[in-house]
Amino acid sequence: MFDGTGLPCRALRVRKKMSDPQNPTSVFKQLVFNSVTNCLGPRKFLHSGKLFKAKSSKELYGFLFNDFLLLTQVIKPLGSSGSDKVFSKTHLQYRMYKTPIFLNEVLVKLPTDPSGDEPLFHISHIDRVYTLRAESINERTAWVQKIKAASELFIETEKKKREKAYLVRSQRATGIGRLMVNIVEGIELKPCRSHGKSNPYCEVTMGSQCHITKTLQDTLNPKWNSNCQFFIKDLEQDVLCVTVFERDQFSPDDFLGRTEIRLAEIKKDQGSKGPITKRLLLHEVPTGEIVVRLDLQLFEEA
Repeated sequence: MFDGTGLPCRALRVRKKMSDPQNPTSVFKQLVFNSVTNCLGPRKFLHSGKLFKAKSSKELYGFLFNDFLLLTQVIKPLGSSGSDKVFSKTHLQYRMYKTPIFLNEVLVKLPTDPSGDEPLFHISHIDRVYTLRAESINERTAWVQKIKAASELFIETEKKKREKAYLVRSQRATGIGRLMVNIVEGIELKPCRSHGKSNPYCEVTMGSQCHITKTLQDTLNPKWNSNCQFFIKDLEQDVLCVTVFERDQFSPDDFLGRTEIRLAEIKKDQGSKGPITKRLLLHEVPTGEIVVRLDLQLFEEA
């Protein structure tokens, strides 16, 4: 819901179908607007207003944030009919028309002939193009400029984040050896979603070195089978950390537990036997374990 100024209140409750055979009914998912984004810092409200689909003239209401565009439809309160009741903006509610369109995946442009009478513009998103009509030429200009600026900032921020990660990897010293890690699976992870499942992934770190597994959907027993390697600088001081998160597009990812193991312990357990498999308990959560396969290889005896 949105307040009388057009700014979003804490959350918009939207109805969304979930493919859960044990719970085929619709469930509610909260989109939290006053949250921190995963990449851009605090979520910011940029623009809103009426938009129309070019072909059908279906009326929509758009809300633009610094990370996504949300297209909605106004829901008329029960009992309203024609012009016998007038509801102020404070009482309006909105239903999500399309899944939020993330701005790092869009290209916005004017029609071939922007001098035409209709204030049309196009939004290309992955394999789909939305042709929309604003209420006026000035409104179209505002939408196009704000979407374009937000998209460019989002893409540039992600680029800098990748460059920083690459710099850390490229500046990493060769060290005295390497640790080969296979994140095999998670067992009985903490559920985070309303239907008792989660979208988990692992962040595996050793000092400034970091590896992130893929995200698996709707499971408490994910089988990642994800390989990575870390260069060892100090056999006695280096620690391998594994933190599990629930992926959330609209707010910071939820914490599902963490565990760690010292390299000195790995060397002691491995000895001359070769790779070892360990089942590590996740801490700071009521349930969850991680199965990892470890192979410590020294370039020379430390």
